[in-house]
Amino acid sequence: MITAIFGSVELGIIYAIMALGVYLSFRVLDFPDLTVDGSFVTGAAVAATMIVSGYSPITATVVAMFAGFIAGCITGSLHTFGKINPLLSGILMMIALYSINLRIMGRSNVPLLNSDTFFTNIRSWWGNTGIDEFLNNIFSTIGLGAFVPRTWGIIFIMLIVTFAIKIITDLFLKTEIGLAIRATGDNKRMIRSLSANTSGLVILGLGISNAMVAFSGALIAQHGGYADVGMGIGMIIIGLASVIIGEAIFGTKTIAWTTFAVIGGAIIYRIVVTLALRVEFLETGDLKAITATIVILALITPKFIDSYKDRKRKKQKMLKLGSLQSANEKGDQRATFNTD
Repeated sequence: MITAIFGSVELGIIYAIMALGVYLSFRVLDFPDLTVDGSFVTGAAVAATMIVSGYSPITATVVAMFAGFIAGCITGSLHTFGKINPLLSGILMMIALYSINLRIMGRSNVPLLNSDTFFTNIRSWWGNTGIDEFLNNIFSTIGLGAFVPRTWGIIFIMLIVTFAIKIITDLFLKTEIGLAIRATGDNKRMIRSLSANTSGLVILGLGISNAMVAFSGALIAQHGGYADVGMGIGMIIIGLASVIIGEAIFGTKTIAWTTFAVIGGAIIYRIVVTLALRVEFLETGDLKAITATIVILALITPKFIDSYKDRKRKKQKMLKLGSLQSANEKGDQRATFNTD
């Protein structure tokens, strides 16, 4: 069980980059971008194909990000210049990317089992540092030696990479262009009245969002050892689940806190899915139903909690008013008695 949770934390950190991209399009730009299901695979397909062709994993991952950026820009152009509904723009791009991803890979699946990837390089480098032995000794001392992950390197390096992307996103959203993108998501008509180019801002925002998604897809392909044309199905739901769970649990006080919440939500989502699949009557094929259930619970639960708190607050207020009224009536009765 604990070993599985370590694995889900590892995956959650990688998927958090995709969730940050979904947060940028869904929350900041207020754009329901279904391109994510296709651009995630595009990132995986480009990275896997280039690695198999002999390119370095870092070069392949950077090119995968650029491919995702182009896909997002095309979706933004379909919406802004083609005047196509945001939802339909994303669906059209997602369908087109399915064929494009097949063209990139040349087949439906590209295995990476015998290739050097970003994570095999981390494992070989991290193994020489001696940090694994040090941490494993600590866990063995407290009786958890049998549950430690194969290497701590992936968790540590991916935490650094994910938080670096989070910090860059926070800083970008505080720049003049970032503030304009946020304002476009809040009120596009008002920003347009200030002579801002909202079309360019939407295209740029969707490009950055899908670059993050493709980056996550490239890393997931290298982590899992393959790229598959069907691996992106339901990614938008997973991203939304991460955003909604993170916001519900951690809140949305500031942009920096919200992006932190999204990362936390992605990790919690993976842990919940892992625990759910441990239930005897659930199978791997039930994963989509589990995801839908988690999203529904994440959407409904905060409203029930707010409603309960509101009723409790009103009840306390009524009790307080009742006690005050009772005290006033008693005071009036004493005054009448003294006067008599």
